[in-house]
Amino acid sequence: MPPAESTRTGIHPDASARNPGIDLLRGLAIVLVVFNHLGLRIPLKQTALAEVLPAWLLSRLNYNGYEAVFVFFVVSGFLIAGNALRRWGSLERIDMRAFYARRFARIVPCLLVLVAVLSVLHLAGVRDYTIVHANQSLPRAILAALGLHLNWYEGQTGYLPGSWDVLWSLSIEEVFYIGFPLVCLLTRRRWILLPALVLLALSLPFTRAMLDGNEIWQEKAYLPGMAAIATGVIGALLAARWPTPSAGQVRALYAFGVVGLLASTLGGRWLWPLLHDGVMLLLTVSAMSLLVACQAHPPRPWRGFGWLRSWGRLSYEIYLSHMFVVFPLVWLYRASGGDVTFGFLWYPPALLLCWGLGALVARGLSQPCERWLRRRLSRSSAVEATAICPAG
Repeated sequence: MPPAESTRTGIHPDASARNPGIDLLRGLAIVLVVFNHLGLRIPLKQTALAEVLPAWLLSRLNYNGYEAVFVFFVVSGFLIAGNALRRWGSLERIDMRAFYARRFARIVPCLLVLVAVLSVLHLAGVRDYTIVHANQSLPRAILAALGLHLNWYEGQTGYLPGSWDVLWSLSIEEVFYIGFPLVCLLTRRRWILLPALVLLALSLPFTRAMLDGNEIWQEKAYLPGMAAIATGVIGALLAARWPTPSAGQVRALYAFGVVGLLASTLGGRWLWPLLHDGVMLLLTVSAMSLLVACQAHPPRPWRGFGWLRSWGRLSYEIYLSHMFVVFPLVWLYRASGGDVTFGFLWYPPALLLCWGLGALVARGLSQPCERWLRRRLSRSSAVEATAICPAG
């Protein structure tokens, strides 16, 4: 998932992306996504770990990938809106061309390469990468991925292979960001924009509940995901207007954020009967609280967690590429006999390989392409501006 910035995701030039607390949160979220996709095939609760750890805890480690994507959505809204506020002073003064250029440079190179690789694997008939549903096809999957409606396509036709399926969150994110600067410029007033964002954020449990009956669409519909992104945008606005909260207020934000995230992820089996889809709202508001606290008072980097922060910085690349590790490792696991008792031993190499592939993609593809595209696009903008308003 995720989200698609949430995306999400190793955007090096911005100071907020180097906040150790935010990187830690993103790292935890992407690890949960990988655990989810491994757990669907090698469940931890069936391994020998169940003899020393409670089965409910092992299940929550495996089945919080969806919740993790919604955390990404919140982080995405927080970072992108926060960067816009620092760059242009207010959301009402967003430079649309520059905003879209930055999103294009960040998102499109990896997306195009991923779709190209998946198309080749499908045509080659590689197991687990081949689209097999009778009502699905490669051309429609490509159109859905590049047309930012893969989530809708899956809701209508069923799940695509896992390596395609991860693009559902990107569809939600990028549709939101296509409209985001337009809405900011049209409203022109924070007192109009903020209530609209709050209404969208609070709609999360209701829009999810309204979609009951289509499990795939309920998970992947636009409005619930956009509600989570809006929560992150609200957090960025709050952090900008409240830059120096007191130490007690920061502690309260941290406490609410940590307790809320633990309750909505580890305690979901008890909370869902009470709150139903309200659990997702608790999750997003808790994530927002942590982000505001981290922005106001960045925590010191915890020793021994540098690896998890690096996962956060590479989360976009790992998110798009991790199924190229998960499927081959599962093939090896099954070829070796598929002894689920020791299935947990496959998790550490999976994590190491996912990080390595994500780092390779970042250094060899996404970061060089992003830098090159930003230079080209900014140069084009400057030339056009000079042509329209020549000096003198």
